[in-house]
Amino acid sequence: MSTPQTNERALRSDAAANRERVLAAAAVAFWRDGERVPMATIADEAGVGIGTVYRHYPTRPALLSALSLRSYRLVLEHARAAVGREGPAAEAIARFFAQTIAARADLILPLHGGPVSLDAETVALRAEIRELLDQVLARGRRDGSIRPDVTAIDIIITGAMLAQPLAHVAGWDRLARRQAEIYVAGLAPTPSSPPACGRTSRAARSF
Repeated sequence: MSTPQTNERALRSDAAANRERVLAAAAVAFWRDGERVPMATIADEAGVGIGTVYRHYPTRPALLSALSLRSYRLVLEHARAAVGREGPAAEAIARFFAQTIAARADLILPLHGGPVSLDAETVALRAEIRELLDQVLARGRRDGSIRPDVTAIDIIITGAMLAQPLAHVAGWDRLARRQAEIYVAGLAPTPSSPPACGRTSRAARSF
């Protein structure tokens, strides 16, 4: 026999599943059609009614903001995985790129033309991602697999470029993985590698 508490949990679970369906469909639609894609199209592709979309995201900016937060949380998972990966730091960065390429259809971020948000949660997520990648790079400087001048923003910008296919280029995932391999090979120190740079670029404030 169901109870009010059981029913409430089921409703919350259904609402969360609907939100995720809407966000997943919106990410695909935005990549394909741009951010002006009709909300009705997103609802159709998510398999929910238009009322469900507007109940969770009453405006287009609200939907874009939710997509951005979803993207940052996904990148944060990848950064955490990189920190936890054993072995040379360069291999952890290679894995970070591989996960970024695999998840590219879900990433709606400022470097991909998404909204720039300065709300507290977004700023905190960006800061944690940079901090985690800095930890990986510091490990790489210690284990000798990464040159001293590489920054977290270098990794973030490269990941963003790998995740955004060039127009009229077939087989992007395969090509992006090859470019990532070349980039990671270039992270190795050389006798002429410059020292570490502590400057913060504009990209660091808006990626």
